[in-house]
Amino acid sequence: MQQAAVAEPAPTAGAEAPAGATASTGGARRRRIGVLLLVAVLAYLIDLGSKLLVVARLEGHSPIQVVGDVVTLQVIRNGGAAFGMGQAMTIVFTMIAAAVIVVIWRIARRLYSLPWAVALGLLLGGAFGNLTDRLFRAPQVFRGHVVDFISVQHFAVFNLADSAIVCGGILVVLLSFRGSNPDGTAHQGNAKAGSAAEGTGSEGAGTEE
Repeated sequence: MQQAAVAEPAPTAGAEAPAGATASTGGARRRRIGVLLLVAVLAYLIDLGSKLLVVARLEGHSPIQVVGDVVTLQVIRNGGAAFGMGQAMTIVFTMIAAAVIVVIWRIARRLYSLPWAVALGLLLGGAFGNLTDRLFRAPQVFRGHVVDFISVQHFAVFNLADSAIVCGGILVVLLSFRGSNPDGTAHQGNAKAGSAAEGTGSEGAGTEE
């Protein structure tokens, strides 16, 4: 008689992950945070340098044509939000920018996705760039006017921090539509759809056999 094989006990849901896996996960998160900070610092420094340059060279001078009259460079002191909106709400936008920075940093604590790291880095660098203007430029702290200098005909005058924020925001929307989360997982709905598709494929394969 053949002796029945003894099945090995299945791992319990509460079983701890191996130490190596935990260390690997922690290292991946630190690398993603490093990418976020690198992108944020680059966006911030490029924005800050461009503002210092245009204030020193262009403020008080005639606009410089880049693409005819369509795109010009001219310094505008903006007390509102991005693209010159909300001129009378400077302090409100200052507080919003500070809140955005806090939210981004909280999300970064569970960040494992490289595209999300780039997107959040652009948002963080842009938010810091304009917040610096609001804190340290005239007329006073928390009410400082942001330096805008890229003028597009029939559109708006903006700066590189605004561009970083817009690019980061677009990337966040695209990632959300694709079902990607900051922690590297897929949205629950997409995960269920994928599982259902796999199940259907397995059943089809079994039928063919």
